[in-house]
Amino acid sequence: MERSTEVNIPLTTTPGSADQSDADHQENHTKRGFCAAFRYNEFHRRLAICSIICGFSCIGFKALIYSVKAEHATSDNARRLSKKARKYSILSIVLWVIFIISIPVLMALISYIVTLVDDD
Repeated sequence: MERSTEVNIPLTTTPGSADQSDADHQENHTKRGFCAAFRYNEFHRRLAICSIICGFSCIGFKALIYSVKAEHATSDNARRLSKKARKYSILSIVLWVIFIISIPVLMALISYIVTLVDDD
């Protein structure tokens, strides 16, 4: 008879897992507060996720892709990709705000033009 032996296979860690470096990193963000956690996010992952929810999601997904690429890139390339992620996230949110504001303004302008045409 063969004797079976159990082999422990360590699981690979994923980004955001409970590594000690991640715990220290998270502790620093918790001390600074919730809003500061968005500012000090190195790869702008949270901002990219917020831009998907609170902005044009197609641009927000592009920001999230750059954020993930920045996390796995070398330092110089990571900095460049992180800046792109931040740029696309902000662009997504700003365009969404402009879009939301422009709808009532355009509705008011169109109704004004229609009333001018009806008076003639």
